[in-house]
Amino acid sequence: MARKTAVNAEQQAATTPGKLFVLDTNVLMHDPTCVYRFEEHDVFLPMMTLEELDNHKKGLSEIARNARQVTRTLDEIVNSVDGAIDQGIPLQGPSRKLASGRLFLQTEAIADGLPAGLPTAKVDNQILAVVIDLQRRHPERPVILVSKDINMRIKARVLGLSAQDYFNDKVLEDNDLLYTGMRELPPDFWEVYGHQDIESRKKDGRTLYRLKGSFCAQLLVNQFLFQEGEKPLYAIVREISGSTAEIQTLTDYTHTKNNVWGITARNREQNFALNLLMNPEVDFVTLLGQAGTGKTLLTLAAGLTQVLEGRRYSEIIMTRVTVPVGEDIGFLPGTEEEKMGPWMGAVEDNLEVLNKSDDDAGDWGRAATRDLIRNRIKIKSLNFMRGRTFLNKFLIIDEAQNLTPKQMKTLITRAGPGTKVICLGNIAQIDTPYLTEGSSGLTYVVDRFKGWRHAGHITLQRGERSRLADYAAEVL
Repeated sequence: MARKTAVNAEQQAATTPGKLFVLDTNVLMHDPTCVYRFEEHDVFLPMMTLEELDNHKKGLSEIARNARQVTRTLDEIVNSVDGAIDQGIPLQGPSRKLASGRLFLQTEAIADGLPAGLPTAKVDNQILAVVIDLQRRHPERPVILVSKDINMRIKARVLGLSAQDYFNDKVLEDNDLLYTGMRELPPDFWEVYGHQDIESRKKDGRTLYRLKGSFCAQLLVNQFLFQEGEKPLYAIVREISGSTAEIQTLTDYTHTKNNVWGITARNREQNFALNLLMNPEVDFVTLLGQAGTGKTLLTLAAGLTQVLEGRRYSEIIMTRVTVPVGEDIGFLPGTEEEKMGPWMGAVEDNLEVLNKSDDDAGDWGRAATRDLIRNRIKIKSLNFMRGRTFLNKFLIIDEAQNLTPKQMKTLITRAGPGTKVICLGNIAQIDTPYLTEGSSGLTYVVDRFKGWRHAGHITLQRGERSRLADYAAEVL
């Protein structure tokens, strides 16, 4: 089958020792600016990649928007040079230095080099044929296929081709390095620093300590510090200036007198989380943790307290990605909130717990409270978030691990004055194709927002749902 290949680049290849990366369509749609991410190496786009972009550009989905953005980016690159493009186009994007890498587009037909039995009409196989042809034409340089499709990479390896995943979108190579939001003080902390280096004072019923020393440079604003023992310390970093840091003790939400909508913290991390959720100076909160750690319950309790009792926010808005765990059951009838109802079962479960927390209200009182609560909680779909601005809202983004970094940016930038945004998720339960723990939008914002004085993060580590749930999470 006749195909096109880029290259009249034999002369160029001799003077370019760098690698030649062939991009699959899913890489372009995953990161529309990926052509600029390969530094001094060259990038090659098969014609079928452009054809697939054309097939995906229509519609209102995130994939369609990314396809259109890629097309516009490629149009700018192609129009940036005069004359023929078969010798490669130098890659220079906005706010980027001129790199030695070039972009090649397919301009010539190739012979089909696929093994017998592989269907040549399939797009993936046609892209593999291009890689085979480029490898044959340029034996002196590495030709590497880049794809988010695992099966595509396996087929490439079987055919003797080099293939890689797209790693540039990964925030962290090792998920164990992800910021947890807390740090344990060494047992001899007070002895090492000595009382002469520590200043203390009272403010709003809490103690502030001013620390000096090299240890302070390792801290981040709104990071929690703790020390267990006979005299436990639980504090949060308020300010950092060079080798000086100011830390403040926390409100103890494990005590019933500080309960939030009848809920008290059951462990250290839940106490940290409530200190973030109830702090009006913290506009953005991220809570990570496995199922049963209390992410949704704590967030709803804090939201209801600040909406109905404190009147700090006008209402609670909840949204999440609608990715089914099992087989999709098709379209759902009703309004936007009715369609989102089946996806928000966790909200109903937690509201039931919160509604039972007041033992003195009676059945009539609890029924009235339930109606009041549901009147102040709005369920919204992610599909209609673009272009909106939320004023004075308590915005909860559930199952945020299934969002891409671009989707996360779209959502967080919806926040207007007086709005608090809370992202909940478990990066071990990603259901979206091509997303990993390292490239999830939730991982992305945790890493980018750490240290900002109006943002906080905590990783909940202990399940509090039931002994059965805790054991299942551990052994299954």
